Amino acid sequence: MELCDRSACELAGMLRKREISSREITESVFKRIDEKEETINAYITTTRETALKQADLADKKFRNGKRTPLLNGIPIAIKDILCTQGIRTTCGSNILSNFIPTYTATAVKKVLQAGAVLTGKTNMDEFAMGSSTENSAFGSTRNPVNIEHVPGGSSGGSAAAVSGGETILAIGTDTGGSIRLPSAYCGVAGIKPTYGRVSRYGLISYASSLDQIGALGRTTEDCAMLLNVICGHDRLDSTSAQVKKPDFRRSFNKGIKGLKVGLPREYFVEGIDTRVEDQIMKAVKVLGKNGADIIDISLPHTKYAISAYYLIATAEASSNLARYDGVKYGFRSNHDLPDSVRMYEETRSEGFGKEVKRRIMLGTYALSAGYYDAYYLKAQKARTLIKEDFDKAFEKVDCMITPVSPCLPFKLGEKMADPLQMYLVDIYTVSLNLTGLPGMSVNCGTVDGLPVGLQIIGKAFDEEMVLRVGNAYEKILKGPHRKDAKNAEKR
Repeated sequence: MELCDRSACELAGMLRKREISSREITESVFKRIDEKEETINAYITTTRETALKQADLADKKFRNGKRTPLLNGIPIAIKDILCTQGIRTTCGSNILSNFIPTYTATAVKKVLQAGAVLTGKTNMDEFAMGSSTENSAFGSTRNPVNIEHVPGGSSGGSAAAVSGGETILAIGTDTGGSIRLPSAYCGVAGIKPTYGRVSRYGLISYASSLDQIGALGRTTEDCAMLLNVICGHDRLDSTSAQVKKPDFRRSFNKGIKGLKVGLPREYFVEGIDTRVEDQIMKAVKVLGKNGADIIDISLPHTKYAISAYYLIATAEASSNLARYDGVKYGFRSNHDLPDSVRMYEETRSEGFGKEVKRRIMLGTYALSAGYYDAYYLKAQKARTLIKEDFDKAFEKVDCMITPVSPCLPFKLGEKMADPLQMYLVDIYTVSLNLTGLPGMSVNCGTVDGLPVGLQIIGKAFDEEMVLRVGNAYEKILKGPHRKDAKNAEKR
């Protein structure tokens, strides 16, 4: 097995035993990038020279015998929606094609301070608006499992890079399922933490009340290792929660015996691919046979989630994206225009892609006079009802199990002509963004060679439970779980 195909936790242990070096891991990753990137297109920008310097520095720390963070020397890719000082940050859009930030996002700064090796900035749907990573101004990303299929979105580049061995870990963002869906489609693990758990400072906003930064890796333990680094209160982010920062790997030894696991009946209705449903139910039976108590529950307002989400998300997007006017930064139309208003119009018309324009118009309409009460305000009321459903259900259960997607990874171009069908792909994921709850995708097998994702949902700030169940499931199946790096920090 190549180094680039191993889990982060396994590599962390090998680094501390001096069996390998960070430079060897990094060179293995870039060798894979050279082999696959032309086909997969997981990256917008790669940072080979910077990465090799960081790898050498990480190796120096190991040679000096100093205690180092588990992330030291591990290659990581960053979704191109997070600011990186001195490195182009595009959001997958022409309107930011020449934007180089003067500061670094808090989450990125934390992983670099922990000694991680930055391999580059990953491809994404423009401004995180999409479920397939086909809306990027830099071309579509392909699924490494089957290159004829999409990798999911909008963090498709991050998931594809991990799945294809083009990085070891990745950071993505999740506004309506944008970490969980690509993780499911690419057969890797990915977690969306509770809103406020990870600082959003330096995240270029799509929908501010929904966006959250999270982790992708080969295993749940990889995700826990990365989440340990990026979470925590940040005074630079007013939405950052002042809550205790646990060690997310500590709960892994507890197992799942006696846990009450909820199965929402509204997630298993007409419209779901029966092959996906069968795979999820097999996973549920595995958990039940190993000590979990499976309980049927109801989330009655689930049917309003997609409508509420797309009204709120587009409304916030229309406000957030108003800043791209060709004056302050980014792209400006080269046409000789008579006044600033025409310059704004031409810049935005040329700079934004089709999907971004569609969502700006939808959001502006929902917020316009005469329609605010009928659409946006009603969506916010539905959001409250959805949250109350989860609150009541969590009085009975410790966590919930659902599918991540109602369908298998679809083929490139299959849903591009029908936006509504594309939006419905998010039907099982958007509720967690509306409620702010944590959730993750864990691979639970394949159908016709395509991965299926199992979604685990937890109470607010109970990522430990979500990761505990995911890790237990991996161990039971002896699937992607690798030798861990416990006690590595003590060496």
